[in-house]
Amino acid sequence: MKRKKHFLFIISILGLLCSPCHAQEKMSNNKRIMTKWAQEVTPSHVWNEYPRPQMVRKDWKNLNGLWEYAISGRTEKPLEFDGQILVPFAIESQLSGVQKRIKADECLWYRRTFKIPSQWNKKRIKLNFGAVDWEAEVFVNGKRMGVHQGGYDSFSFDITDVLEQGDEQLLEVRVWDPTSRGTQPRGKQVTEPHGIWYTPVSGIWQTVWIEPVPEVSIETIRMLPDIDTERIVIKANGDRKIEDGYSILVNVFDEGTKIATSIGTPQKEMDIKIDNPKLWSPENPFLYDLQVIMLKNGKKVDQVSSYFGMRKISMGKDKDGHKRMFLNNKAIFQYGTLDQGWWPDGLYTAPSDEALKYDIEVTKKLGFNMIRKHVKVEPARWYYHCDRLGMMVWQDMPNGDKSADWKGPSGYDGREMERNAQSQHQFYTEWRSIMDANYNKPSIVMWVPFNEGWGQFNTEEVVKWTMDYDTSRLVDGPSGGNFFPVGHAVDEHRYPGPGMPEIELHAPNIFKDRVMVLGEFGGLGLPIEGHLWQQDKNWGYRNLQGKEELLVSYKKLIDALPPLIKRGLSAAIYTQTTDVEGEVNGLLTYDRAIIKMDETKMNKINQALYHAIDEM
Repeated sequence: MKRKKHFLFIISILGLLCSPCHAQEKMSNNKRIMTKWAQEVTPSHVWNEYPRPQMVRKDWKNLNGLWEYAISGRTEKPLEFDGQILVPFAIESQLSGVQKRIKADECLWYRRTFKIPSQWNKKRIKLNFGAVDWEAEVFVNGKRMGVHQGGYDSFSFDITDVLEQGDEQLLEVRVWDPTSRGTQPRGKQVTEPHGIWYTPVSGIWQTVWIEPVPEVSIETIRMLPDIDTERIVIKANGDRKIEDGYSILVNVFDEGTKIATSIGTPQKEMDIKIDNPKLWSPENPFLYDLQVIMLKNGKKVDQVSSYFGMRKISMGKDKDGHKRMFLNNKAIFQYGTLDQGWWPDGLYTAPSDEALKYDIEVTKKLGFNMIRKHVKVEPARWYYHCDRLGMMVWQDMPNGDKSADWKGPSGYDGREMERNAQSQHQFYTEWRSIMDANYNKPSIVMWVPFNEGWGQFNTEEVVKWTMDYDTSRLVDGPSGGNFFPVGHAVDEHRYPGPGMPEIELHAPNIFKDRVMVLGEFGGLGLPIEGHLWQQDKNWGYRNLQGKEELLVSYKKLIDALPPLIKRGLSAAIYTQTTDVEGEVNGLLTYDRAIIKMDETKMNKINQALYHAIDEM
């Protein structure tokens, strides 16, 4: 079996390397657009960057590349495999080389072999998955490692005890993803894409890797900056029971110079003083480097590299008594784009790290200081780029259950969706995992549990739980959905808008001690021939005819915002960063080939919003 499999891999790789990109035939057959970065993807050159920037280890091995795949029934294991798939691209995507859909009563199987470097002997081996949508059951050398449910968070298995003598280890993964036929969080994926609902994403869609760790290793790091007391609170947890003799050494660096050091106990908080801290902001996104070392009886046994930003997000009142969002104790107007994070070639997965970074760079260049990551969670490297480039982030919880079918309320009538106990449990489980995974990101300043009533349930309980779970950030009330007196913000959506929540029209308790935000507006549509996902049924909230008309219409929308800011509007989010499938209301085309408005003129238009708050 191993000899046959290895032969098939060699034949496939030789064939694929004959073309610039192995998905080219699929692209031409299906007449789908692709980004320029897709041309650089090959089986040996696919997401080679270390995937976890806030907990970096020196030794690791990337398992991205060609794997075998098969589609089977829910209860059966395939006897033969159907072909090869390029990991980490979902099977429905062009870059996977497959472009097949998985039914709710089917499973997707993956298989490959890998080798353990000889220098890793006497180390424990961790197998890590960036993300798999949705349920993943993992086997190594035929031994079941476990099952993970959740399409947006990473997970790991210690595979040391099942490794075999010899050159190759066999890795198999079974994936089940019911998409919109299940109750799990899934964002905008539906079985039958249409309108604002997009192509399904199933299977492995982020990097898979292995790395060696000592018998007891650093499992997680939790960091909480406090600019008011000029300190960072750090807690490092081990991956198993910590015995006597273990300690944690933390070193803080400012551009290579060590400025602070502290030694403490694993799984206990350490207060580290940062004198005269350089504060993180969109204008000055300064990051401190961090070195966390686990010691046993004074001798180093494990070490990871990380970083943090000193920043504070809070609320306060301006001189006119309006509740505002504050960054580092100063009022700030947050203006961002609604960012879906979809790609024509990779769907959920950008073709490369450069592509992933490009969207953020363009958004900043156009004059935005914030991105609302809409009902999707990105790989850790996306947030790293936001941290490094200075882009604030509002992070949505991906919606689930019957959110694509249920016509929920949008207003103040107090109605909610009913979800069964299992659905509620899965929501909390995945939301907590998402928050844990991204807790240390300085760029994230707002959590958004619900969007437009999509699967919205037990609103006050969920929002209060989120606020209690992370007291260091703001929490949006239902974004554009059914409003309750909970959370830090009252968030309306207006298309094309703009507008803001009106206190006079609704119960005053809804607005008490909360900021007012415009969670979505705009949606000006401009289809550009040659850069469309589909040839018909393309749409925007307002359809325009050319770039000049688009710029004029955009300026008209933005010119209407300063008066709202003076009345108390604290943030606004324009729809959207890029076109997505049939939606053509992006600032960029779906293939990222064209920015639809003049960059310099657009940046100048947007700067007026920040001046409006500075003048208050």
